[in-house]
Amino acid sequence: MAQKTVHLIIGQILTDEELRARFLDRPAETLSSLRDMGFDLTHAEIDALTRTDHRLWTLGAEWIDSRLQRCDLGSPAPGCAKPKSRR
Repeated sequence: MAQKTVHLIIGQILTDEELRARFLDRPAETLSSLRDMGFDLTHAEIDALTRTDHRLWTLGAEWIDSRLQRCDLGSPAPGCAKPKSRR
């Protein structure tokens, strides 16, 4: 078990809007893709993360200060401020 990797991925899911959307839509595939990219995740860790209550991922992201969030600027989402246009 690579606890450091699990911590990193939990943090990324909570702070990266695009990754979180992919994970919520296709959790096992998203985590398997991360493993294929070199993240040290076991099948048990992938199973545990996919079985985690989805409210953690959505509500937890809302509780984190927006300055720590990586927003998908292509779609509006609560907690992610769009950059102000310059005149």
